[in-house]
Order: sequence, then C-alpha cells, then structure tokens
Amino acid sequence: MVFSTVTLRRLQFCALLASGLAMPAQALDLRQAYDAAFAHDATIRAARAGTDAARERLPQALAQRRPQVALNATRNYNDLESKSFDVFGQPRRASNDYYSGNQTLSLRQPLYRPYLGAQVGQARAQVDEADASLERDEQALVVRVGEAYFDALLARDQVALLQVQKASNALQLDAARKSFAAGTGSRTDIDDVQARLDLTLAQELEVAQNVEFTQRRLEVLTGQNAETLAGLDVPRFVPRAPQPLGLDEWIARAEAASPELQALRAQGEAARLEVQKAQAGHRPTLDAVAQWSRSQSDSVSNVNARHVQKSVGLQLSIPLYSGGAVDSQVRQALAGEQRAREALESARRELGVRVHQELRAMTEGVLRVRALEQAERSAQQALLSNQKSLQAGSRTTLDLLQAEQQHTTALRDLAQGRYRYLLAQLRLQSLAGQDRRQNIEQANAWLSP
Repeated sequence: MVFSTVTLRRLQFCALLASGLAMPAQALDLRQAYDAAFAHDATIRAARAGTDAARERLPQALAQRRPQVALNATRNYNDLESKSFDVFGQPRRASNDYYSGNQTLSLRQPLYRPYLGAQVGQARAQVDEADASLERDEQALVVRVGEAYFDALLARDQVALLQVQKASNALQLDAARKSFAAGTGSRTDIDDVQARLDLTLAQELEVAQNVEFTQRRLEVLTGQNAETLAGLDVPRFVPRAPQPLGLDEWIARAEAASPELQALRAQGEAARLEVQKAQAGHRPTLDAVAQWSRSQSDSVSNVNARHVQKSVGLQLSIPLYSGGAVDSQVRQALAGEQRAREALESARRELGVRVHQELRAMTEGVLRVRALEQAERSAQQALLSNQKSLQAGSRTTLDLLQAEQQHTTALRDLAQGRYRYLLAQLRLQSLAGQDRRQNIEQANAWLSP
C-alpha cells in the first residue's frame, strides 16, 4: 500500500503539471515582462539614446548649406610711450594712451560646394541606420525576455519534479526499512533507495540555484518581482507548424523586413556617399560673402579716427594640389564601400542560415512535443506496471526506481520541448521582422490567465 500511495502522489502531480498550475492573479506573464523590460532594460535605453544622438547628424549636415553669420568685436586700451631726438640731439619723450576697437559682421552663403550634397545624403543614411539598429535591438529584446522567462519556468518545473521524486524516494526508503525489519526485504533495497535519494538531494541543490539565477536574470531585465510567473496552460497548448512552410518564403520575408539588413544597407549607402564626398575634394567651391566692419583708432597715426567698410562679393576656391591626400581619401572611401557591400552579403547569408535553423526548430518542435507526450504516457504506464509487479514479486525496488527516474526525465524533457518550441517561434518571427507586440502576444496566449 505504501507504493500505491507513492504512485498516486506522482500521478496527482503529473496531472497537475499537465493541466497547468493555477496561478495567482498577480502572476507576471510574458507580455507584462516584455512591457517592463521595454521600459527598464538598460541596453534598450542606451540604444534609444544612441539613436537620438545619431538623428542629430542630419540637422547638422543641413546647417552647412545655410548662411553662416558671425560677429567679431574687439576693444583695446593702448598705452603708447615714444622716445625720439630733436635736431640738437636732445631726447624727447612722449606718452599717449587711447582706446581702439573693431566690430565686424560677416555673412557667408555657400553657393557651390559639391561635398555638401553627399554629406547631407550620408547623414540621412546614418539616421536610417540608427533607426534600423534600434529596431534590431528591440526585436532582440523579444527573444531575450522570452529566453529569460521560459528558462525560469523550466527551472521551476525541474524543482517541482525533484520535490515529488524526493518525497517518493523518502517513502520508498521507509517502506524498504520496514520490510527489512520484518524479514521480507533486503539490505540491497535500502541501499538502492538511499543512493537514489542522496542523488536527488544533490540535484535539488543544483536546480534550486538555477531557479534563483533565472529569477534574478528576469528581474534584472524587467525590474519586476519574478517570484510568481504565469505558467504554460498545457491543455490549451497545441504547437502548430509555421505558416508558410517554405524556407524560401521565410528567407525572402526576413531579407525584406530584417532590421539588421536594413541597418547594413544604410551603412552601404553612407559608404557610397563617402566616396562622392572624397571625390569632391578635387572640385572648386564658391561662396557669396558680405561684410560690414567698423574700426576706431586702428593705428597710432589714426587716433580718434573712425572707418566703416562694407563689402559684398564672391569667393572662389580652386584646389590645385594637396600632396595626394584627396586621392588617398578616395581610395580609402572605395575600400570602405567594398567592405560595406561584403558585410551586407555576409549578413544576408547568415540570416538565411538562422532562419533555416529556427524554422526547422519550430517545425520539428511540433513533432518532438508529440513524441515526448507519448514518451511521458509510456513512462507513466511503465511506472504503474513496475509498481504492480513489485507488489507481485516479479520486479525489484531498483526496477521501480529506474521507472520513476525514466518518468521524471520524460516529464522534464516534455516541458523543455514545449519551451523550446515557443522560443523557436519567437526567434523565427523576430528574424522575419514581425511586429514585436504581435510576436509576444502569440506566445503569451499559451500561458495561464
């Protein structure tokens, strides 16, 4: 009867695990965790600040096309002492102190500067790159939150399984001792159960540390208390193959929407315009210049004199020879453009591999979950059979321990398979550029309310 009680407790726990644990109303779900991380995560806040800084490059570039106005003013106190000799050779000394000043108002309007057009286009490309990089980081946050959340759930499932296994081993150890004392059992049965119980206790310490680590990781990411999480609603969880099924369609979707590729394309455009900007070093520039200046006592011979000067004109600058610096800058820019093209091609190929990997993980995850569900049912039936056979005398305690371990492993693998499927779904949708909110909501729908 003791082993029937043990088996009953295991089956009650398995039913509870299979049906999803009832969570309090305050349990943190995946959507809430993502919203909290979106506002709290330091990596995302740093990315936003970096994007805001990059966006300022465009107004700075546009400002170079507009008039440049400057006002310069000086005011000086002059103390002049002079010494000279008269016709008789006698020294003559003179002292004079006076104020002098100058005010200049200048205006310069660029008329023809070829590099300015390339500079403005380059700034736009850099802003596009910053926006795409921010989108990439925000898409990555979906995966980071999902990994932290489901790792925390898996760790807690493992703790629950080990607690049930420990309780079962403790009851079996007590039964084995009683049977040995009554003369119907053996010392081997006690040793087998004691060894399994000791191993379970050691494993329990390890998984308890993992629970603490995964909880802390999620709390750092979200800034929220993660002691209570919404668990997977297993009865409603029905993994489905991704739609569409074709790899080429997913790769095409990812290449069109991937923020990572968008950022690299913007880098390539900025590199192309850098070539134009470098080539403009050979071309002349033309500016319209206007100036108004007023000076007072500008020299010792013009004390107490004032001069006002106004000028309007054009200033043409023609580069003749710069020691080969411009040619070197052009070659450097061309190499940078080639590097940007190759980086884009490398990222495109890598993206195809990653899409293939996550599509296979999600497609095969459906089959894996089904196979693990069947394996769990078989392990459960084997456990019941071993329990009955032990009572009939055709199985040993070691056989029952092995059956229990097999059932526990099947339950752990099944939980792990479900979470892997959900993570593969998050990663695939993220690579394909799906809306972040929709991606999170799809996964969150499988959690208990």
